[in-house]
Amino acid sequence: MIYICIPAHNEARTVGVLIWKIRKVMADFGRDYQIRVLDDASTDGTDAVLARYRGVLPLRVRRSEARLGYSAALEALLRDAVAEAPYPKRDVVITLQGDFSENPEGIVPLVKTLEGGADVVAGVRDPAHPQGTRSVRLTRWAAGFLLRGVLRGAPVSDPLLGFRAYRVIVLKKALRGLDQGPLLTAEGWGANLELLGVVTPHARRIEEAELSGTGHRVRESRFSSLSTLQDLFRVRGKVRWDASA
Repeated sequence: MIYICIPAHNEARTVGVLIWKIRKVMADFGRDYQIRVLDDASTDGTDAVLARYRGVLPLRVRRSEARLGYSAALEALLRDAVAEAPYPKRDVVITLQGDFSENPEGIVPLVKTLEGGADVVAGVRDPAHPQGTRSVRLTRWAAGFLLRGVLRGAPVSDPLLGFRAYRVIVLKKALRGLDQGPLLTAEGWGANLELLGVVTPHARRIEEAELSGTGHRVRESRFSSLSTLQDLFRVRGKVRWDASA
């Protein structure tokens, strides 16, 4: 089973198109899957959009009435998948955003690479496509300096991108190693970096897969350079990789 996990906050304009695109991709791919969305206290009708697809897609929706934030919503989805996966050594979790900034066609190379023996597969954007707004590109540049020692030892070339595939057993081991605390404490890129850091000790092989193109986001980005860099600064001490790796 492939669990496609999507945290969503006020994504009424994108989440319906996104999950319908996932349906097409997975129909062509021919694997069993389930889409799991956490509606994080949306106020724009996201819940009504999702309700239209419940009867026609393998879709499960969980709603939080209080705003959780990206990391807590993502962690809740990961915990649900780990708790329900019948074959944790074989089952897969895919993480992607609800704003359709990531092309669901990338699910196929991620899963195929994982089926080839990897435990974690990180997406890598096609360099031929733009890497976000000017603010995003400048923040990436600044993050490179801020995380110079951390990123140098990372097991993938882009540890900030959250479009990934995880073997469920790896997530299960990472959660088991917690002392009743949260798995993730940062937001956005910080959470993506943090999650890679906590699963790496439990993964035998970590590989990359190139993602084809970008998504079709139709709303303005909520990206904040300042808060992103603050989160990265907070978590950089928690993420440790062998610099020689």
